[in-house]
Amino acid sequence: MPELNILTLMRVSTQQRSRIEAVDASVRLTDAGGWFDGEYRATWPDFTAQRYLAPDATGKGSREDRDRLLAEADIILGGWPFPLDLRARAPRLKWFHQRPAGASNLLRGDLWGSDVIVTTSRGSASSLAIAQYALAATLHLANGLNRAAVDREAGRFDSRSYRPILLDGKTVCVVGAGGIGQQVGRLCAALGMRVVGTRRHAAPEQAAPPGFSEIAAAGELDRLLPESDVVAICCQWTPETDRLFDQDRFAVMKPGAILVNVARGEIIDEAALADALGCNHLRGAALDVYVGEFERPPMARLWADPRVLITPHVSGASDQDRHGGIELFCDNLQAWLSGRPMRNVIDWSRGY
Repeated sequence: MPELNILTLMRVSTQQRSRIEAVDASVRLTDAGGWFDGEYRATWPDFTAQRYLAPDATGKGSREDRDRLLAEADIILGGWPFPLDLRARAPRLKWFHQRPAGASNLLRGDLWGSDVIVTTSRGSASSLAIAQYALAATLHLANGLNRAAVDREAGRFDSRSYRPILLDGKTVCVVGAGGIGQQVGRLCAALGMRVVGTRRHAAPEQAAPPGFSEIAAAGELDRLLPESDVVAICCQWTPETDRLFDQDRFAVMKPGAILVNVARGEIIDEAALADALGCNHLRGAALDVYVGEFERPPMARLWADPRVLITPHVSGASDQDRHGGIELFCDNLQAWLSGRPMRNVIDWSRGY
């Protein structure tokens, strides 16, 4: 079999490299992790470069060297950021796998809508760590711990303002009960919460995932929200979910509910969220993502609200690397070589 040139734009460990090369004798893996950092700094917003690149990262090789690497690649394994003109510079490219789970990460570049097979790590991207973040954020707001920073700034305690609530027996609605959402539901169920969720297409004949009492179709979300004390957004950002939580949807939510978003900021109409908080309809919100997070700081009105916890997309981080993106890539590589269906192929019309 002819050589299969795989180019990785993200750094891989020796163990990961060996795992990829062991899939088939035809594999020729080239590690170009860090080579394109200078290009990212020049073509992505400054905010993105400051967030995701080391301060002294300038890349490696010449433009001609990098063009040659792309031109010779049959398969590319990428992370974040990535070359925005990747498709134009990689004429032999047949398949691109991105380590992140969100398909919307690729909207900015020329791969979106192209003839290249593109897969993501959906369902394998540090799901447990993200679920732990969602649970921690819920407990933070449920116990009123956000008030501690307010009291410290004021130099005095206002104990009545904490108003803790007991989560045992409360209902959590997981919007997008996929890999991450199912882990969120499992952890919440361990606290004694009733767990319901939605999926784009729910099959009534299928058993609900562990910990869930119900999985409903996406169109039934408004039926679940009035009874939900916590709402955890875990779905993909697509045309169908863009500003899914708008003024009308916040009005449907249960008064005093907690909102947690570990998906993408654009799923929330942030002005509507600020209004819902402004009229005290919601208890608080925890946002690991926000609109324009790769380009600018959060909306000032939300960031200044002590009831809003905003973090810089760190929910997937932990002291253990349990990201399954490489394993998923290797499984898909075996499927691709044998002509079998691959997992997590992006449907451009669907958006993930």
